Amino acid sequence: MWAIIKKEFKSYFTTPIGYIFIGVFLIAFSVSFYFTVLGYGSVNFEYIFYSMPTILVLAFLIPVLTMRTLAEERKTGTEQLLLTSPLSITKIVLGKFIAALSIVLITELFTLMYFAIICHFGMPHIKTAIITFIGFILFCMSYISFGIFASSITENQIIAGIISIGFFIITWVFPDFNPNLNALSFINMFYNYTQGQIDIADTITFITFTITCILLTIIFLQRRKSVK
Repeated sequence: MWAIIKKEFKSYFTTPIGYIFIGVFLIAFSVSFYFTVLGYGSVNFEYIFYSMPTILVLAFLIPVLTMRTLAEERKTGTEQLLLTSPLSITKIVLGKFIAALSIVLITELFTLMYFAIICHFGMPHIKTAIITFIGFILFCMSYISFGIFASSITENQIIAGIISIGFFIITWVFPDFNPNLNALSFINMFYNYTQGQIDIADTITFITFTITCILLTIIFLQRRKSVK
């Protein structure tokens, strides 16, 4: 599996994708930092993650990160090599998932420089910041796993990206149409972490959804392998 992780991780930086993800996210984060921290004199680092520029950009960046993971393999014909390789499909899918998540983790590490700036001028809530980091990782894990699943069901990267963006936006606006659907909004669940609260139910939901999407991807690829 390490070979897959290494290959996928390297591909993010041999193409512009990795640089685009990190660069655009940090630009959005900087805008959020300016308005949330500098504009209001706040030391609430956690609010930057939940601000509109950050969330909105993330809705498009995660699909950019995941849309090529399996769709490109299928389109170029290299999927057959993957499916017939000694590696199990489970290791292949997990390798691609971990590689994509690694880009998010690297990006999150870059945000620590904003935290350092806030520490220079004030005293942020360190516990809340740590919980926000954890929530952000769980939040991104859910959308990465769905993005990879979307990429597995089509050979068109653009379609995979549109499916992922559509899913992100739909789950975002669910509560606006029906408050009873609030439990289906990952963004609302993430908000609880920015308040310094680790909700067990939300955590289980994030992890369960991630595992479910990964399993669905594995099952879908197993069926494609059996047909070939």
